[in-house]
Formats: sequence, C-alpha cells, structure tokens
Amino acid sequence: MSGEERRKMIVHILKDSKTPVSGVALAKELKVSRQVIVQDIALLRAADADICSTYKGYILQSKKEFERVLKVVHDNSDVENELGAIVDMGGRVKDVFVYHKVYGVVRAELNIRSRHDIDEYMKEIKSGKSSLLMNVTSGYHYHTVAADSEAILDLVQNRLQQLGFLAKLQEYEPVDFWNEK
Repeated sequence: MSGEERRKMIVHILKDSKTPVSGVALAKELKVSRQVIVQDIALLRAADADICSTYKGYILQSKKEFERVLKVVHDNSDVENELGAIVDMGGRVKDVFVYHKVYGVVRAELNIRSRHDIDEYMKEIKSGKSSLLMNVTSGYHYHTVAADSEAILDLVQNRLQQLGFLAKLQEYEPVDFWNEK
C-alpha cells in the first residue's frame, strides 16, 4: 500500500468512527508503525484535513458544508416530491424563503435532512395551523440546500431540473439575498 492509499484509509477509518481512534490502533490496522501514522496525520493536516488529536486518539472534525440557493416553483401537491428529491440526492434543506416585491425576503428555517423530517414537516402543514410560505408568491420560493460536496449539490439541482421544479431568476430579484439593504 502506498503512502497516499494509506492516508486515504486513515481518513476513511476516522470518518467511519464514532469515537477517537488511537495511533496504535491505526498502526495495527494498516500494518505500519505508530510513527508512520504520526507522519501521515501531519501530512493530512498539511493538506487541510481537519484531524484533531485527543487523549483517546484522533478524530476527524465535521466536514466542510457546501451550500447553494435554488429557486423553485411548483404547487402544494409537489412539496413532498421536491423535498424528497433533495434529501434522496444527499442534500439538506436548510430553509425556505420567498422574495416578495413589497416585503422583501421572508425566510423560515427548515433543517430537513431525511424522509422522516419531511413527514414531520408535512404533518405540521396538513394540520391546518400554517400555510406554505410559497403560497404568498404563487408557488415561487427558494431553498438554501447544503451538502457534503459541490457534486452532490449538482445532483440535487439536476434532479430538480428533471422534475421541472427549477425556476429562472427575474431581473428584479437580488442576487445576494442576505446582504440586501
């Protein structure tokens, strides 16, 4: 096994572990000395891997999160399909917001990560206590979608395009919604 392959294995092991992994355990599993592991960890850190040393071993800090704002349009009957497409492709729906010509940006946190989260959200909406935010803008709305990579965001965007849910930005819509004055 080359050094590069071994470092990929270290990242894989740390990523899959829910607890810190000692240098001795890594060395034993990869059939090298603990000193080789120490050197590999230094090289991984130099390459921007967020590996933390604890008294119990090494842990890989949370991954970088990538985000993309997507403008979508559909009717109420397609909400579950839209959210399902996002989470099925590996995305997380951080929020929903609308851009209203009079009120500006109106935003609500969602934090939908799974089909279970979608079911809970839909139960709340169907209870009749609230209406979908998109209803104030004729079905047009935006989601901030987060994922572990740009490639996953591309998959999400392509799937929403295939389903006919993506919408085009209009001239009056601000490009940077959060720094709007």
